Amino acid sequence: MPKKRVLVGMSGGVDSSAAAALLLEQGYEVVGATMDLLPDGPSPDLADAKRVAAALGIEHHVLPFQKEFEKEVITPFCGEYLAGRTPNPCIFCNRSIKFGEMVKAADRLCCDLVATGHYARIEFDQSLGRWLLKRADTRKDQSYVLYHLSQRQLSRVLLPLASYTKDEIRAIAVRYALPVAQKGESQEICFVKNQDYPSFVTAFTGKDTPPGDFVDEEGRVIGRHKGILHYTIGQRKGLGQSFGRHMYVSRIDPETNTVCLVESGREYFSGLTAARLNAVAFDRFPAAFEAQAMIRYQAKPAPCRVELTGEDRARVTFQTPQRAVTPGQSVVFYEGGTVLGGGIIDAGIPVQETDLPLEHT
Repeated sequence: MPKKRVLVGMSGGVDSSAAAALLLEQGYEVVGATMDLLPDGPSPDLADAKRVAAALGIEHHVLPFQKEFEKEVITPFCGEYLAGRTPNPCIFCNRSIKFGEMVKAADRLCCDLVATGHYARIEFDQSLGRWLLKRADTRKDQSYVLYHLSQRQLSRVLLPLASYTKDEIRAIAVRYALPVAQKGESQEICFVKNQDYPSFVTAFTGKDTPPGDFVDEEGRVIGRHKGILHYTIGQRKGLGQSFGRHMYVSRIDPETNTVCLVESGREYFSGLTAARLNAVAFDRFPAAFEAQAMIRYQAKPAPCRVELTGEDRARVTFQTPQRAVTPGQSVVFYEGGTVLGGGIIDAGIPVQETDLPLEHT
C-alpha cells in the first residue's frame, strides 16, 4: 500500500517542525509548505522553515497567500476593531487559510492530507459517523481556535502533537538536530508590529476613531476617551486618566462613540449572545443543551446553558457570572474534552446585582 502524502504547514517554529519529523517517523510521505502571508516581504520564519525541511530531507513549497490573507483575515480584523469589537484573527486564519487554502494547495500538490503543529486531537466516531475535535492531552490545548473547522476539513487534517508536552516536542526537535529546536514562541499577532492595533488599523484602512466620552452605567459623562480603537472589554489599565478607583471597560458603543466604565465587580456578565455558529459534534445544534463554555483562548471553561434563538444565533447563560465577555471573540462549547462547536460573541448580557460573585457583593 503506498504511503499517504501529507502537506505539513511549516511556520518555522518548533511545533510544526516537530510535527513534520513525527509524521516521517510514522511512515508518511511528508511535504513541507510555508504560507507567505504578509505584504511587506517574506517573514524571517520562512528561512527557518526551509532550513528545517532541508534538515529533514523533505520537499518544501512556498504558498503565496497574501491576497487571500488580506481579504479573509486582515480586512475583517480591521472592520471588527472599527466597530468596537475585539476579534481573534487566528480563528479567521485557521478557517480560511490554514485549513482552507492549505487544503486546496494539498490537492494541487497531490497530497492526501494536511497537518499542522496545533495541539488538539481529531478522531472519527463510528457511532455518530462524524469527525470529532477534542482537547489535546496537555495544557497547551489549542482546540478553541479550531472550532470552526468543517467535517470536510477535519477529515483531511492530521494533528500529530496531541499527546505531547512542549518539552517533549523540543526534545524531538533536538533529537532530529532541527535548527529551530530552541526557538522561542511568539504570542503576537503576526501582521501587527509591536502589537499596536490602533496604529495598524488606521494605517491599513485610512480610518481612525475620534475622541469621545467615557460614561457610567447610567450614561453620565465621567471623562474623555481617545477613540474606541484603543479599548477592549475588561480593560482597566491605559484608560488615560484616573478616576480615584479601579474602573473597567464594560461596553463600547461606536454609534454614540462612548465607552462605558464600571467599578470593580460590575465587569461581570451573566451570559452572552452569539452568532455565526458552527456545530462540530452534530449536524446542527440542539434547540437547548448544557455545556462548558470558553469565552477566550485559555479561559477556564464555565458551565452554561445554550439556547438557540434563531437559525444562526444562540443565547448562553452562565451558572456563575463571567468577567469581560468580549464581542468579536469566540465562545466555544465543550462536553468534557469534546468540542461541540461555537460562534462569535455578539454581546454580553450584563450581570444583575443579585447575580454578582460573592466576593463582589
